[in-house]
Amino acid sequence: MKPYAELTSFLDQQSEPYILFDGDYRILAANAAYRRLFSPEQSVVGRKCYEVSHRYTTPCDQNGETCPLARARASGQRERVLHLHHTPRGEDYVQIELTPLRDAAGTLQLYAEKMEPLRQSHRAASPNGPELIGRSPAFSAMLALVARVGPSMATVLLLGESGTGKELLARAVHEASPRAARPLVAVDCSSLPETLFESELFGHERGAFTGAHAARAGLVEAASGGTLFLDEVGDIPLSMQVKLLRLLETGTYRRVGSTELRRADIRVVSATHRDLTAMVADGRFREDLYFRLSTFPIRLPPLRERLEDIALLAPALLQRVAPERKLELAPAALTLLQSQPWPGNVRELRNLLERAALLCDGSVIEASHVAQALSVNQPIHPAASRLPAATADADADRAAAGPEATINTLPLPELELEVLRQRLARHRGSRAALAAELGISERTLYRRLRALEARAAGR
Repeated sequence: MKPYAELTSFLDQQSEPYILFDGDYRILAANAAYRRLFSPEQSVVGRKCYEVSHRYTTPCDQNGETCPLARARASGQRERVLHLHHTPRGEDYVQIELTPLRDAAGTLQLYAEKMEPLRQSHRAASPNGPELIGRSPAFSAMLALVARVGPSMATVLLLGESGTGKELLARAVHEASPRAARPLVAVDCSSLPETLFESELFGHERGAFTGAHAARAGLVEAASGGTLFLDEVGDIPLSMQVKLLRLLETGTYRRVGSTELRRADIRVVSATHRDLTAMVADGRFREDLYFRLSTFPIRLPPLRERLEDIALLAPALLQRVAPERKLELAPAALTLLQSQPWPGNVRELRNLLERAALLCDGSVIEASHVAQALSVNQPIHPAASRLPAATADADADRAAAGPEATINTLPLPELELEVLRQRLARHRGSRAALAAELGISERTLYRRLRALEARAAGR
């Protein structure tokens, strides 16, 4: 069946990528946006959609993916799915919206498919900063939820263990929203003392309290038009939770020391590693606030539930921790990494790869380097503190062998400080840039710098 000229003309006027295909998956038309984004050098008309998008020889649902055409045939309605598509830039996650088109008799004949790449979800690392990386089922299911909730104004609660990338996912929600051009303001709730929480969040007027020499806008105002990200929301003191609840319920707030009611133009995304339902049961977290925050919860899978993603994560992380080196992982090293439980998740993987990079002199990280990096994670038995006299000779040998041999034998806290010392020595930018490069918050960076200074003073 040939498509109507009016229909193909309509699709070609759309700014989003569109293709039109029949019930046999054969592409009948592709608009300019699609050709430019997905196939700038080769025509797609006449080819099967799964051949172009996935390089499959059979439909998606025969290759472990959800096929929107199969779902539309079953439901007779519009269907949305998230797919990993091949593009000239590599593989990108793409949000697909398929609309079935019926003829005059009501029979399904054609299918119009709109595609939109999901921001912050590329497999490769961006030179400007970290991105979400993965293609495991658990990771893909998480991104599908981001694609669904991103364009809305719904309040999102990110649930996941420490190190799973909650702030990165919060940015993905923000980037997928109409507010992407406006600020994303992160609030570290665990670092705000109860006495400063209200002032930091809502701002204060001059003279509102001792030391308030000038009026100051709060973080809610700083996020105006954009997204307010409440990180570790489970750490908010109980007495302050009611103030946050009032903001969420009414969309209004007052600066400390002011009677003027202000309106907040924000979208709220929050995150926690704590079990909020247990905290509600224990009376440590308000039930009404929990329900306001968890309109759309998204669980971040721990790394042990997506071990296959380590093959994608490791090269990107190595590029960040050692950008001046072209490091690769030996197959045995990757196998060893995939056999670990990863209680610290992606953050732990990054730290371990940085240690392994320091232990490696060549361009290939072998399993022996990974094993040595892993060994510093093992707890030291109390008996180990009672070293034989021969240890003094071994220490002398290590000192004679040079600084690298010393690094290889440092316990984990000392090794992390040594890594920080080396990165600090060659870093030429701001402390904020260094924190971003290391994948930690500025607060954590300053805490480690103080530890480094204390260590140096103790020598």
